[in-house]
Amino acid sequence: MQSPDNKPILVVENLAARFGSNIVFEGVSFQVNKGEILVVVGESGCGKSTLLKIMIGLQKPFAGRVMFRGRDIISATEEELNEYRQNIGVLFQSSALFSSMRLSDNIALPLQEYTNLDSATIDMIIKMKLGMVNLAGYENHFPSELSGGMKKRAGIARAMALDPIVLFFDELSAGLDPVTAVELDDLIIKTNEALGTTMVIVTHELESICKIAHRVVMLDKTAKGIIAEGSPLDLKEKSTDPRVRSFFLRQLPEVDSLSTSYGK
Repeated sequence: MQSPDNKPILVVENLAARFGSNIVFEGVSFQVNKGEILVVVGESGCGKSTLLKIMIGLQKPFAGRVMFRGRDIISATEEELNEYRQNIGVLFQSSALFSSMRLSDNIALPLQEYTNLDSATIDMIIKMKLGMVNLAGYENHFPSELSGGMKKRAGIARAMALDPIVLFFDELSAGLDPVTAVELDDLIIKTNEALGTTMVIVTHELESICKIAHRVVMLDKTAKGIIAEGSPLDLKEKSTDPRVRSFFLRQLPEVDSLSTSYGK
């Protein structure tokens, strides 16, 4: 894997998210280094997807900041937010491809919205991006004609259309068979190593986490915030927190340890 150069490209400061009186998380702070693959993990309901939506500017937090190159995207104007979105690529669980449009048209959308490139240049970029995800020649296919793994790869191609500085992925391997999931992991590593693209990935797939992550941030539903941060190997082998060990070792934590950790 590529080693990040330790320069933060994103800085999350004291984020809090609430739905009514329900606190999802609070006091969440961490940074994403340039060229790094950061993976966000945690049990269902801990706020992983909410955190991702805040980081890409789709949802406002209750409190806190998300700094991109020194600019807070939370308080950004619409013009500044559009500029930020031109520097990021996003792939949600469903791939979010438009079913009525061919792959070429799906990938062309961000290029048409955010650039003034002519059609010939856009066509060239489409072919290049599809080639990068091993879908060369599929320009005229509709999403319904693709397998689940191919849809995810097509979604990655669209996310990379504008050569983003940061890629965000939400449950990239969800619903895929193990072989296809491994192929996607390899594509993520290859893209990171070849292009140096910074990535923030939400997933619960332990095998993928250990394979692709440079660093892991772990959220906890009861603690309502971050309970661990570090490399997958360090968290797996060195953490003494029963919740972290339970996740990485796939073991149920001991009752006494949980009582001590959470407090009575």
